[in-house]
Amino acid sequence: MAKVRKLAATGNLFIDFRLRGKRCREYTALPDNPGNVKKLEKLACQIEADIKAGTFDYARYFPGSKLAVHFATQTASPIAAALSGGPFARQTPAAASVTVEAATLPTFNAFADTWVAENEVAWRRSHRRTVMDILDGHLRPMFGEKGVGDITKADILAFRSQLAKVRGRKAETLSAKRINAVMAPLRQILNEAADRYEFTTAFRNIKPLKVPRSDITPFSLGEVQQILSTVRDDFRDYYTVRFFTGMRTGEIDGLKWKYIDLERRLILVRETIVDGEEDTTKTDGSQRDIQMGEAVYQALLRQEKATRKLSLFVFCNREGKPLDHVNVTKRVWYPLLRHMGLTLRRPYQTRHTAATLWLGSGENPQWIARQMGHASTEMLFKVYARFVPNLTRQDGSAFERLLLQSGTVATPPVAEPPTSAAATPNI
Repeated sequence: MAKVRKLAATGNLFIDFRLRGKRCREYTALPDNPGNVKKLEKLACQIEADIKAGTFDYARYFPGSKLAVHFATQTASPIAAALSGGPFARQTPAAASVTVEAATLPTFNAFADTWVAENEVAWRRSHRRTVMDILDGHLRPMFGEKGVGDITKADILAFRSQLAKVRGRKAETLSAKRINAVMAPLRQILNEAADRYEFTTAFRNIKPLKVPRSDITPFSLGEVQQILSTVRDDFRDYYTVRFFTGMRTGEIDGLKWKYIDLERRLILVRETIVDGEEDTTKTDGSQRDIQMGEAVYQALLRQEKATRKLSLFVFCNREGKPLDHVNVTKRVWYPLLRHMGLTLRRPYQTRHTAATLWLGSGENPQWIARQMGHASTEMLFKVYARFVPNLTRQDGSAFERLLLQSGTVATPPVAEPPTSAAATPNI
């Protein structure tokens, strides 16, 4: 039976009915009030009567609807065909004169506002800022005034093609990773709109661009020792903690003394600094307790004397405020690497260094995953495994020894020492 319902997203009314086994929803621009409900209920009754009589003409009721085209391609019933052109042809119902905008859907701007309002409660501040920058800088200018149901696959592919020509911060075009990041909110908004208003999403079969796997370049233990012996004194403990805990930049810059348990030798990762603002950790899994090695423990004991009374933060500037990682990178980290003649690498490589050193020393992968804040060991084996043979000399020789001991393979013969030329008799 045809019914009048209210759309929660807009508060406007729509008619919900079934035709030839297919559910149909026709949206209007009419707000929910008793007068509009009464008008649409009368229209719904006439629709239901025509459907039962086999004389329902979709295009006559809803001429702008996409479903009108769908049902027009199907064979009309004999009764409808007989009545459609004769003297008994039905006229458009009087109630249909009500201003009904068939398949009226919100614009991209309007639905994006709704989507943000519904989801931002679950976002970190930094993520909300990222989403809003993408919306205001890319998506609204391109799609803002279009209806969410009018955006086509061709529109999306053309937009992505344009993004590939945009210059990035380093005077080069946007990377595939950045383009995917811009496309992600668009995908989420259109998919949600399609689910809510029951149309086929234009994002169907559009896959993200393939992102080249970035190579990690951790430091060797010798390079780490060289860095720690060369870096300026006021940053030695900072980099000691970075190299031997695997903490992310925001985690160590946002580390507070209340999260340092010297008695149990634990660092409790609970907060982070993102764009100069305190925030929660990247994920729930990022909240973890890191065990201090002796080097880290001694570094924090020295740091306690320097900053415990000065600031809430373990590592801070002279004013007691958290470190600005951009400033530290430009004024301390890169000049240090240049001075030492080492290849320039992002400070984040200290985290990769911790993982490879732990793996190379034979630590339990599950323990390493917990230290790093990974949900499982999958990331370790996927990203870092290739460094393990170089660090531990585990190059398959252990397996060879097992086969030899079991007798699976014969013991290779011992090579005879070469005979000196002087001892060789003349022939």
